[in-house]
Amino acid sequence: MPQGMTDIERKILDYMVTYLRSNTYQPSIREIGERFGIKSTKTVSEHLQALADKGFLERDPSRSRGVKILGVDLQPDAVTVPCFEALPGDRSATAVDHLTVDRRLAGTKGSFFVRARGDELAALGLVEGDWVLLEPAEAHEVPDGGVVAAEIGGAPARWGRVSRNGRGIYVQGLRRGDAPTLVEDLSRIRVLGRVAGFVRRFDGTPAGANLTAH
Repeated sequence: MPQGMTDIERKILDYMVTYLRSNTYQPSIREIGERFGIKSTKTVSEHLQALADKGFLERDPSRSRGVKILGVDLQPDAVTVPCFEALPGDRSATAVDHLTVDRRLAGTKGSFFVRARGDELAALGLVEGDWVLLEPAEAHEVPDGGVVAAEIGGAPARWGRVSRNGRGIYVQGLRRGDAPTLVEDLSRIRVLGRVAGFVRRFDGTPAGANLTAH
């Protein structure tokens, strides 16, 4: 997930979002500097680059207004959700893309997409390239039959279907022949997210490409 911002970076990003909503285009580097009393355009550019490095912006350094805001809701009925090529191993992982979707599909804060790889989710009818939506959940919140991405005992995150037998939680792998894992101590399992939906295009064009409205 994107790293935290400094105070001045947050102020600059908030100003850019407000400016964009009012004008439909971004402020220039000089306008940002004037707004915050920063005389050096180089310093403003460094702040913008820091925001880009942390996953909040995309930049085109050759253009004065060549900035695209990522992960910010610019439409009241839509939400921008980060996308990862693989299950993120930790919360400092950087999103590779963003999708802007109807808030009713991904309205839970902390939701994210992961691209399906190979046949790992074939049991769900998903194919390579689909964007799988995961919503935040604790292990005890996932109903029987729910599919999660989870880390068990510190092992790398994997996909599994949850069931219970009174002793704890079983996590059954999705590939044929996968043995179920019994988790009696719920402190040993960290659910990254519960599978809530997916996005697929049927014309062969990959979904993604930063669909944030600008």
